[in-house]
Amino acid sequence: MNGNEISFVGKRIKEMRLSKDLKLVEVAIKSGVSKGLLSRIENGRTIPSLPVFFNIISALDENPKTFFEQMNFDSNSPFYILVKREEYQPIEKEYSVGFHYFSILSHSFKDITFSAVYLELKPNARRDMVITDGMEFIYLVEGDIDYKLGEAMITMNQGDSLFFDGRVPHLKINNSTTTARILVIYLLFNS
Repeated sequence: MNGNEISFVGKRIKEMRLSKDLKLVEVAIKSGVSKGLLSRIENGRTIPSLPVFFNIISALDENPKTFFEQMNFDSNSPFYILVKREEYQPIEKEYSVGFHYFSILSHSFKDITFSAVYLELKPNARRDMVITDGMEFIYLVEGDIDYKLGEAMITMNQGDSLFFDGRVPHLKINNSTTTARILVIYLLFNS
């Protein structure tokens, strides 16, 4: 992010908070951040991490689209949010051997939760078939896998992608001798 976007984020958060007649402490408590951190963000002294940013947006009862709709994008300095690999957080999912998941970004909106994860699938990894209450998109970054989707077996090679209804039982299978690396995007239905 360049300086203009950093400045925009803090100013926009403050503008939205004041337009709703909310006190700094109210938004801080609702978003789970300290009053001091929220003040530094609003004053352009720091930029929030993605989870903190989304918590603040939710605390303001807003969504990213409305948050950024007033931002003027300059083609010479586009807006972006970068998450470095070392910032990925390991996550535990259902019992498995050889499935190593890392959370890149996750956020809940009114009716749906968006979650992006990175999966390192070791050779001969094992687990039972699973279901997910939502849609899934996977992109095979590296390696070759088989994907069991219901009764169908789908062979995937590096660069292939698959979009499917996660409520169908499914399983990633790595029968190769190398680790497969997979980007998984979940669009989960909020109950």
